[in-house]
Amino acid sequence: MDWSPEAINEQKAICHRFGAQWLACNSSEKLGISLNVKDKVYPINGLRHKPENGTNGWYIWGGEEFRDDEEFIVPLHAHHLTEWAPEIIQYFGLAPGWRFLIAPDYVDVWFDESLLLTE
Repeated sequence: MDWSPEAINEQKAICHRFGAQWLACNSSEKLGISLNVKDKVYPINGLRHKPENGTNGWYIWGGEEFRDDEEFIVPLHAHHLTEWAPEIIQYFGLAPGWRFLIAPDYVDVWFDESLLLTE
């Protein structure tokens, strides 16, 4: 399963707007997400690491703080975001190293080189 042509065009437009490289994010791959995103807890934060092992590298969470407990982030196939949070799909073409933060009437997108560093 893959995103619609309209969703791909939106992703490419976001990348162009922020000067980011577009990297496809297959909707059948898994990402890490907090359950509160489904409840529309804002702001919604996203960051992308390098894809590996069937994941697309995205971690998404709702709220002001990222919690470090094991139950905060759960795996989810990306295509479920069409129900959970369709407004964030447009950011999924951003390459590893990119982040976003959205809230009603607010969008911020930036590059964070520290996301590319490996231990």
